[in-house]
Amino acid sequence: MNPAGPLLLAGGGHSHALILKRWAMDPTRRPARPVVLINRGSTALYSGMVPALIAGIDPSEAAAIDLRSLCDRAGVAFVKAEITGVDPIQRCLALAERPPLRFGVLSLNVGAISRPTAEGMAIKPLGPALALIASEDPHSTIPFTVVGSGAAALEVVLALRRRWPQRPLRLHTRPKGPGPLERRILSEASIALVTTPEAHVGPRLLCTGSRAPHWLAASGLPVDDAGRLRTDAQLRVEGCDDVFASGDCAVIAAAARPASGVWAVRAAIPLARNLEASCNGLPLRPWQPQRVALQLIGDQQGRAWARRGTWQLGPSQWLWHWKRRIDKRFMAGFRSSEPMSQDKPMACRGCAAKLPAQPLEAALDQAGLSGAPEDAARIEADPPLLQSVDGFPALVSDPWLNGRLTTLHACSDLWACGAKVESAQAIVTLPVLETTEQQELLVQTLCGVRSVLEEQQAQLIGGHTLESRGDPPHCPSLGVQLSLCVNGRSPSPWGKGGISAGDVLLLSRPLGTGVLFAAAMADACPPEALDTVLQQMASSQHPLLDQLEPHRQAIHACTDVTGFGLLGHLGEMLASSAPLRITLRTHSIPAYPEALDRLAQGYASSLAPANRQSWRWLDGPIQLDQPPSQALLELLVDPQTCGPLLLACPETTGQALTAEGPWIQIGSAAAERD
Repeated sequence: MNPAGPLLLAGGGHSHALILKRWAMDPTRRPARPVVLINRGSTALYSGMVPALIAGIDPSEAAAIDLRSLCDRAGVAFVKAEITGVDPIQRCLALAERPPLRFGVLSLNVGAISRPTAEGMAIKPLGPALALIASEDPHSTIPFTVVGSGAAALEVVLALRRRWPQRPLRLHTRPKGPGPLERRILSEASIALVTTPEAHVGPRLLCTGSRAPHWLAASGLPVDDAGRLRTDAQLRVEGCDDVFASGDCAVIAAAARPASGVWAVRAAIPLARNLEASCNGLPLRPWQPQRVALQLIGDQQGRAWARRGTWQLGPSQWLWHWKRRIDKRFMAGFRSSEPMSQDKPMACRGCAAKLPAQPLEAALDQAGLSGAPEDAARIEADPPLLQSVDGFPALVSDPWLNGRLTTLHACSDLWACGAKVESAQAIVTLPVLETTEQQELLVQTLCGVRSVLEEQQAQLIGGHTLESRGDPPHCPSLGVQLSLCVNGRSPSPWGKGGISAGDVLLLSRPLGTGVLFAAAMADACPPEALDTVLQQMASSQHPLLDQLEPHRQAIHACTDVTGFGLLGHLGEMLASSAPLRITLRTHSIPAYPEALDRLAQGYASSLAPANRQSWRWLDGPIQLDQPPSQALLELLVDPQTCGPLLLACPETTGQALTAEGPWIQIGSAAAERD
């Protein structure tokens, strides 16, 4: 059987991360159908290095697997979302605050959560636990207690000793407690061992066993007492031929093993082979995990000991170095072995895919359409109707998010005119795929469009669909192209021109989307930086209209900063205004985290070279109050997708808006010098 529909990889656990690595190294192994990874974060922590992370030996990025980058290299779409359920009958995965994803084949590797047995903070999920540790005072005299009897609790409390050399630490275990070796190591580290019930004193971190996420049991799928999915030897969930599971959220019913990252790692290849076989209609192969795994436990002080069942060796420095070497080699395997050269030609997506200003202006002139167009066309009516069209190739591989970003970008033209969006029509071009797969891409894209419109009480009133005649890209969702025509009304629309002497210039959000996505294509953008910029981009700016409404008559000019960069669009405003002199505040121009650093390293959008012609404005009516760095000059021409609004208004209005936020004053206008 070869079930139709996408292959969904639910969760970014160790098994799925290793499968992505396998396909990145050998794309021929990847199933010939859309594959999507869904995870709550863009990174996943490698469990083997978490103790060193807690100890402060390694930075967080050393233990983090960049799932978005790994997906890009593997030809897999990445969806950053919280999974809330699975419906095996309707064959869909439920997600928080967005439509479900349908699947042909599903693989679950969603990890586990702590099963607390006492009052305190659970170790899983790791995010809140790490935040608690980071917030604690290392010099406090209040004891910090780790509760648990397994290897995880032991490693965590030893890691905390490395992090806090002087703070009182305790390990609260079952009455039998740890063995003689562990007792000696705890004593040497001045960690108190508690084996009897006691009153709650000070913060407590619970490492007391785990269970699978509750929504798995609620799905009706077969689970054990810990909520783990019961699978057969082929890693298929019992009774569900097209649903697979591995890692801490699953257990082979006939060969039960404790929840451990070791089993998730070792299950990766058997799971990969069976997913590939299932998608291709081939026979599956059983897997028999070994009964006992070797554990390497570090004291985070330069020693480690090995344990396999009742056998133990160490502690020794040699075992510590061996463990560190294994962990670092494991993480190195997820990094690109051939990073893209900065000089390698690339075609950026989003608004950076637009035609450069010079050929655009020349073509419009030859076609008899020269002039100074506004952000939106004005159709005379009472009140005036404003209309704009925009679109670009998919910026991200998540079709829902791409639909949302493209719609926000298109709506921005109307917001820049002071108009609220009332309706939109969409043209969606889909890659050549199986019918069910095209349907899923279209559903997700249109739902992303509607998520933006419905926030504004606007409607999607029609559109058109096309099928591309080119070959789909390695990740089919990147073959979606979306364009929108948006409509709205305003009693007194703003124009680009009209900047007056004495006006201040305000910007509504930072710059740097172009360079950050360009760096991401070269595998040179930290995942947290891309998360930050995507979160901002996906946030609608339509509430700014309500904020600006009391000041409507004081807004002399407004535009949105998009493909031509800040200088290019400011130049358009000046070309439609009376002769002026603009002074920009060099240190007030906001940039997204890492944007200036990437520009300084030579990364730039593929549209940036053409945009550099706007630097000519700096030899004329636009001046900088201080000598700029080369990175800042590049930021001024960086093309923006879902970029900021740029407006001109009197100083008193500007002061009121900057006090309210999010507006930032970046410059001022004065009369042109004689």
